[in-house]
Amino acid sequence: MRFARLGPVDRETPVVFAGDTAYDLRSITPDIDGAFLAGGGIARVRAALESGALPVLDGADDLRIGAPIARPSAVVCIGMNYAAHAAESGSAPPEIPIMFLKTPNTVVGPNDDVRIPRGSTKTDWEVELGVVIGERTSYLDSPDDALGRIAGFVTANDVSERDFQMAASGGQWSKGKCAPGFNPTGPWLVTPDEVDAGALRLRSWVNGEPRQDSSTADLIFDVATVIWHLSQYLQLEPGDLVLTGTPEGVALSGRFPYLAPGDVCEVEIEGLGRQRQRFVDPVPGIAPAAKPAEALGARA
Repeated sequence: MRFARLGPVDRETPVVFAGDTAYDLRSITPDIDGAFLAGGGIARVRAALESGALPVLDGADDLRIGAPIARPSAVVCIGMNYAAHAAESGSAPPEIPIMFLKTPNTVVGPNDDVRIPRGSTKTDWEVELGVVIGERTSYLDSPDDALGRIAGFVTANDVSERDFQMAASGGQWSKGKCAPGFNPTGPWLVTPDEVDAGALRLRSWVNGEPRQDSSTADLIFDVATVIWHLSQYLQLEPGDLVLTGTPEGVALSGRFPYLAPGDVCEVEIEGLGRQRQRFVDPVPGIAPAAKPAEALGARA
């Protein structure tokens, strides 16, 4: 099944798609969130859809597409999980998964504008397979136990500011990952029965020109291993989002320019849908700040 949330920001309507038709889920749940996923919501929707009990959402084609999950309690990310991307970043492939965090307010609709942060010169794109957790997950015994904890999969763009991530990081990456809107998600949450997470094509484009083109078959640590590994260190909650890494072909490689105001980025994962973001200026009327690395240097 394909779940989505349609409508204005913070007032999205939860829907399920059957073919091209969107069915309104408000008789079952107020939102696609952790409580819905953990409480058997997917099974209830499946039964209601099969029985014909769900109404069609009129005018769905004209509505904004929101992120297919309500704001998660955590966004947990895996870095350098494709060997070729590690190489273009100047690093050896990791021996264990590298974890970093994004803040929940990075999660926005798949086609929403993304505002380039003040002082940014190196805003970058990263198409990634996102995993949505379906039940509380901690201390799994093996990777085999992980797949039953997954509610579904999403397309995600792990937008990054590389100067903030590297030069101003203090050794951590999250400063370059957490600007509001830096995680366009969706358009759909697709249930695991419709997805072969180990063989999905991932692609990205900037202004119509191809950038990334790879497959989740090239993951260093597959989805089950990632979820199992994370469960040894933190408790994943229903509705949490796990990003599994990006393949080669980003601006950090030096082969492409970084994003600038007016650029359009598109990312797509086979079976999970396509996104399109326009990158825009920092907040109007506020003078650009000094780049964080320069400001820190001035105080040293």
